[in-house]
Amino acid sequence: MTDLTNLTISEARTKLRAKEITAAELTDAYLCAIDSANGSLNAYVAVTHDQARAMAKASDERLANNSGGALEGIPLGIKDLFGTEGVHTQACSHVLDGFKPRYESTVTANLWADGAVMLGKLNMDEFAMGSSNETSYYGPVINPWRRSRATTIVRPVTHTGDAAFVSDGGVRTERTLDNMQLVPGGSSGGSAAAVSAFLCAGATATDTGGSIRQPAAFTGTVGIKPTYGRCSRWGIVAFASSLDQAGPITRDVRDSAIMLKSMASVDAKDTTSVDRPVPDYEAALGQSIRGMKVGIPREYRVDGMPDDIEALWQKGIAWLKDAGAEIVDISLPHTKYALPAYYIVAPAEASSNLARYDGVRYGLRVPGKDIIDMYEKTRAAGFGREVKRRIMIGTYVLSAGYYDAYYLQAQKVRTLIKRDFEQVFAAGVDTILTPATPSAAFGVADEDMAADPVKMYLNDIFTVTVNMAGLPGIAVPAGLDEKGLPLGLQLIGRPFDEETLYRAGHVIEQAAGRFAPQKWW
Repeated sequence: MTDLTNLTISEARTKLRAKEITAAELTDAYLCAIDSANGSLNAYVAVTHDQARAMAKASDERLANNSGGALEGIPLGIKDLFGTEGVHTQACSHVLDGFKPRYESTVTANLWADGAVMLGKLNMDEFAMGSSNETSYYGPVINPWRRSRATTIVRPVTHTGDAAFVSDGGVRTERTLDNMQLVPGGSSGGSAAAVSAFLCAGATATDTGGSIRQPAAFTGTVGIKPTYGRCSRWGIVAFASSLDQAGPITRDVRDSAIMLKSMASVDAKDTTSVDRPVPDYEAALGQSIRGMKVGIPREYRVDGMPDDIEALWQKGIAWLKDAGAEIVDISLPHTKYALPAYYIVAPAEASSNLARYDGVRYGLRVPGKDIIDMYEKTRAAGFGREVKRRIMIGTYVLSAGYYDAYYLQAQKVRTLIKRDFEQVFAAGVDTILTPATPSAAFGVADEDMAADPVKMYLNDIFTVTVNMAGLPGIAVPAGLDEKGLPLGLQLIGRPFDEETLYRAGHVIEQAAGRFAPQKWW
């Protein structure tokens, strides 16, 4: 039964349609895995055992009649930001205590319409504000990956199936895990950890400044942020409305293509969703990239970037070149302004969006001597430290006397960042290759990160430009660092050209191979 959780979405889909396995068996295997591992990883904040089994039973009935949907019987985890009718939806914040919506988000409704099964709600940074999944009211998510130390043993080795070591002739390299807990990245840390640890076949996630791609890179999974407007935002708890976009986190590129096809749609309830056909992304996989022009931006070589990241970038360049792509140097001159501009625009929108949490209609309410006192006490008790910090920054930059100096200037910078990309694509570049993150996963409760929030914000240095420009970006696992931790490469594409990202991402995946953590939980 346990082996069922090792199946990719594509593999499980094939076996379900061939009636080699049942959706009930697959769902039970995942529920058992969750019950066994979640105490160690804290990836789920709510597990919907009964609902999952009922949905799996219905899937089996449809499969028996050969009327199954594109994701029929596939068990998924859902980030706690997505509204799920009658099920825990709290954005992992104390201020939304007990909230269970009477509606379903458009993205999850699309998944259920295609036959997917909900396993439960996944942990995340509170209101999606964080890069480490440590701001959640329900505690940090633990990365299933751990640092390891390599020991070389010289002796004849003929065969092993143990992922703990690799063999080369008569030399065996064994990796010993240390006990340090690492973050899975954020804000979609629960989604990334659950997929990486085989606690769901795939997961929904959201990306405001890198919250899909950064945790995917930290956990050896694939994460795509689609073009702004590709997936409906209706029913997703808002952080920064002009930046937020839903996307999947999966184990490989094919699974990502399968999930995004089901998630994407136009939606009359979200006027920012775009009315254009959703392609068959899976059909793009395996297509030649010969002649594809891949841009390498010089501005992404930042001071202090680890040698591992630079070496990985060069590997990615070589893989794409070997597959027939043309590599060109490009310039995105306003990149250096992206991070400071993002941390003005995003908190400004957050301060407006989070004004609705006042203790009056739903969620936490802390009594006060009058309604103003109740508002203040509820918000003081309900929001965590990072959310309060961003609300205060956002309120400040929108206040009289500072709006022009900060918010308006940041929006002008955003326009320049978007123009940089437009000029590069107009010159014939098809996709842009960059690192996904400036480092591998770091430790939980890292003292340097805790003492200086800006260091935490720098985790988004390679990803925020994509959100500011509304472009699609994908993170694909491409190797391990010297401590055995996964590293990812990012591909950035033209608006609504996710197919090119999948084509090029599949080439990287085929060259790099797939990665899974050594089980310790």
